[in-house]
Amino acid sequence: MKARIVPGSFNGTVNIPPSKSLTQRAYAAALLYVGTTLIHNAGNSADEEAARHMIQQLGATVTGSGPMVVTSKGIAPVSDTIDCGESGLAARLFAPIAALHNSPITIAGHGSILRRPMEGVADILPLLSVSLQGFNGHIPFTVQGPMQARSVAVHTSGSSQLLSGLLFALCACATAPITITVAGLQSKPYIDLTLDVLAHFGRHVSHDNYKVFHIDPARFEYAAHRELTIEADWSSASCMLVAGAIAGEVTVPNLFMNSRQADRAILDVLRTIGADMDITDTGITVRRSRMQGFEFDAANCPDLFPALAALASFCDGNSQVTGVHRLFHKESNRVESITEMLWRYGVTFSVEDDTLYIEGREKVQYSYMDGYKDHRIVMAAAVCALRAKGPVTISCADAVGKSYPRFFDDMRLCGVACELLP
Repeated sequence: MKARIVPGSFNGTVNIPPSKSLTQRAYAAALLYVGTTLIHNAGNSADEEAARHMIQQLGATVTGSGPMVVTSKGIAPVSDTIDCGESGLAARLFAPIAALHNSPITIAGHGSILRRPMEGVADILPLLSVSLQGFNGHIPFTVQGPMQARSVAVHTSGSSQLLSGLLFALCACATAPITITVAGLQSKPYIDLTLDVLAHFGRHVSHDNYKVFHIDPARFEYAAHRELTIEADWSSASCMLVAGAIAGEVTVPNLFMNSRQADRAILDVLRTIGADMDITDTGITVRRSRMQGFEFDAANCPDLFPALAALASFCDGNSQVTGVHRLFHKESNRVESITEMLWRYGVTFSVEDDTLYIEGREKVQYSYMDGYKDHRIVMAAAVCALRAKGPVTISCADAVGKSYPRFFDDMRLCGVACELLP
């Protein structure tokens, strides 16, 4: 599917979908929690649906929709295969969780996830008495437990997602105090999300400056019923806030200002560049204004890179976004897809060492854009199109379903002439 966008103003109120990072973690916690969990405001993106199906394949019963009711007696697989779709988080989160059981379970997926490396799996899981079959560094592979809880040392420079999976799994099987010693941790805000969800379910984990994590079952709290509400997604909000900042005025309600989500950092960037912005307890309004170039380290929030590239394209002067090394193994190689987007829009840029340099301009060229089957590239390209010199066509527009299924509907609600084509 393609999207054809006519440049113009972006004005309106956008209700952002729930955080898929939180929804997937909530499903993992609900599966491992013996009892009933009510999940309010669970999302329905492709990644969230994949996680929901995975906990059902691992034995949970899921009913309802508002709220979602998850009933679990622990891991009790009804299938020898769990399918993560294209979700890297779901793959890395549920591989250790599946390894809690003594039967072989294959972690499967499709699309871009088959090319994304599963760093750390072969180094860590065998240390916990988990056998791996058919592992060649990528999905699919098979795990077989039962996992034996013991203290381990891990290296997480590639992704923090496997550490999140280990925290969930080890909290489920530990019977005595253990530690996880961590080197190379990036994306610390995502580990904060994991720790918050675990704590919500009574699994309190402490850490020494993110270098040593302490799991002590004696500190755990038990109850037959848990309930939580998924907050709005700052990753999805970032593109809409950028759209308002460069092309009109947008209000995004229901954003949690004290969120642990990594991409809440877009708010700090907008403040830094002098965006015309109102922040209240109920949301954010951003208006088009002259904005200054900025310097920002996105190593802890790499999913912001596409939106930041779009924003920098219209800021006065030069901008620098550091953390390029985090972009290679996403839904696309985002070094390639972001720089091609900038090139096709006629934006002056360069990549030097670990930094993307962008020179802002008033308007961008219009062109055919390759969406690279990457939801965040499609959304960033659509936002840039608002200030193009002519209509822009973007391929792979249906990729937005991975995180923000109604993205183009919301653009239309904000006055954008947007047409979806076969």
